[in-house]
Amino acid sequence: MNIIRVKDQIEGGQVGAQVFQDALNNQAHVFGLATGSTPISIYDTIVKSDMDFSDKISINLDEYKGISGEHEQSYRYFMQKHLFDVKPFATSYVPNGLNPDGMSESGRYDKILEQYPRDLQILGLGQNGHIGFNEPGTSFQSTTHEVDLTESTIEANARFFSDKNDVPRQAYSMGIKSIMGAKQILMAAYGENKAAAVKAMIEGPVTEDVPASILQKHDNVIVILDAGSASQLTNDVN
Repeated sequence: MNIIRVKDQIEGGQVGAQVFQDALNNQAHVFGLATGSTPISIYDTIVKSDMDFSDKISINLDEYKGISGEHEQSYRYFMQKHLFDVKPFATSYVPNGLNPDGMSESGRYDKILEQYPRDLQILGLGQNGHIGFNEPGTSFQSTTHEVDLTESTIEANARFFSDKNDVPRQAYSMGIKSIMGAKQILMAAYGENKAAAVKAMIEGPVTEDVPASILQKHDNVIVILDAGSASQLTNDVN
């Protein structure tokens, strides 16, 4: 892993956006995207740049099941608001949260991932080490699948909804094998609340109990950390 330390999330956004620029310079065509608070500073920096994705393809990590892409808390809506409205892609794929058939939607998305190999995949990190909606215990061999959200994930996402009862209980997510299929992975984590997960991801054993630990097995991973998220690391990483 290439560990890059930054002073704050704003600098992290600048560093992350440069990774996107470098990918474009290297003829990258397919970008795997993520939602949540972590990548917002990266998207904000990209929006202010002259980067052009109008002939590129994006594929998102996940989407809630049971809400439409027009819902204000859907991940497609998030992407429109934070990136696509200003920096559109030729085609942008997000799981269809309104498809009630988990097997058919997962199969459809796997075909998209097979057709369009990702040159760069951006990830955030859950406090329990999850990536995408792949919670601890998810098989490293998993591909796109329907996920029953854990209570901790529901609690973490409740702040975005007016009522906790409105938070979807299921989602569609790329699996861990799907994520690892990207040629390059960009991970960012900020704050002391992510420190234990960062330590387990970078220094701990590779175990399905910490889904992000599988990134130790990938050949091309960039990890952006601030002082808080790196505070438990013991090895001298740069």
